[in-house]
Amino acid sequence: MILSRQPISRRAVLRGMGVTLALPLLDGMSPVFGAVRRAVKSPTRLGVVYVPNGIVMENWTPAEEGTGFGFTPTLKPLEPFSEHVTVVTGLNGNPGGGPHAGAATRFLTDVAAKQDNANILAGISVDQFVAREFGRETQLASLELGLDTRDFAGSCDIGYSCAYTNTIAWKSPTTPLPIENDPRAVFERLFGDGGTTDQATRIARARHDKSILDSITEKTASLSRRLGHGDRGKIEQYLDAIRDVERRIQKAEADSANALPEVDQPAGVPSRYSDHAKLMFDMQVLAYQSDLTRVVTFMMGREISGRSYAEIGVPDAHHPISHHQNIPENIAKLCKINVFHISLLSYYFEKLRATPDGDGTLLDSLLLIYGSGMSNSNEHSPANLPILIGGGAAGQLKGGRHIKVGAGVPLANLHLTLLDRLGVQIESIGNSTGRMQTLSLS
Repeated sequence: MILSRQPISRRAVLRGMGVTLALPLLDGMSPVFGAVRRAVKSPTRLGVVYVPNGIVMENWTPAEEGTGFGFTPTLKPLEPFSEHVTVVTGLNGNPGGGPHAGAATRFLTDVAAKQDNANILAGISVDQFVAREFGRETQLASLELGLDTRDFAGSCDIGYSCAYTNTIAWKSPTTPLPIENDPRAVFERLFGDGGTTDQATRIARARHDKSILDSITEKTASLSRRLGHGDRGKIEQYLDAIRDVERRIQKAEADSANALPEVDQPAGVPSRYSDHAKLMFDMQVLAYQSDLTRVVTFMMGREISGRSYAEIGVPDAHHPISHHQNIPENIAKLCKINVFHISLLSYYFEKLRATPDGDGTLLDSLLLIYGSGMSNSNEHSPANLPILIGGGAAGQLKGGRHIKVGAGVPLANLHLTLLDRLGVQIESIGNSTGRMQTLSLS
């Protein structure tokens, strides 16, 4: 390691031809005391991953409580990350608000959606409480991402605005935050664009321009000469990851230009669901790695999603099959979808664990909430919600446990407890009645 009395600023960036790239956390950003650098403390981050249309709880819920629980068929892909996984069962969402509108809205607000097409009303979501605090230190207060488009007029709960099913993030009780599903738009929001959001212009530019990283090659080389071997490796890994994401976006754009476009699929979106999900997960890793934001919500599907999953042998539309009517064949298909979603979450965990951050990894510093706003989809049940907590929250959370709460505990109590772990203090949220003492560090 090269020691310098003048550490590189944590806000340092690489610039060139209108492109700005924030740097990942480097050893060279820590101050020197004597001849030793002090480790740079990783910031705590919040991630939320939402899956729609409920989960088959029989295949989700571990039989054992406490530590050393057995991973169920649905959760099995996460077994390699057992020390970073806490399963919480028995929590109850605020009932009402429409079967699907209520599910999406309650997940982070624990407030029932208002039945009024003209006037929406919910509550401030957990992620936005955190964004108010963490956003003071980052370029973007939060990112709201998804895999479905918002063009679902008429495919919403009767009497409820589609705004409720289109997002899980609420800046205020009357301000839902729209999701972005186009990887190109997300990439350019993170790393810059050519001054326009016009899709045709962006596609044309992507076909003719070289990688945005080409414009900062000289700056990168100059900076690397000031860094130690380890930091140079981190920067190369970071830039390689950006190049890979950009290459995959360009390939998706080229493929979509050569094929007949689907009505609900904008150019630049990979045709395979798994490719799309992995690309969006990779960009979340880059956003955290560069500290452009510390808060990300991600909808793997919107409520009432009719998406089919032919790539895993389930050609049936998700929402209709979720009303399984207790038919074993339908339940088996729904279980395959649940496992597929978890397998993609496992991919995300692996990327986070493989990305150094301070004296640990991004998985160590992230607090991640995964789950759905309903359990039994055949009944649209808000009781005993499927909730999983991942990551280490920068030392504020101990995993490897199955926590089964007592009767009548609202989801909002978990929200308050996790906000405490993130250093965000509020008195109440939704219909909260207190904190969860069982979610301890030991």
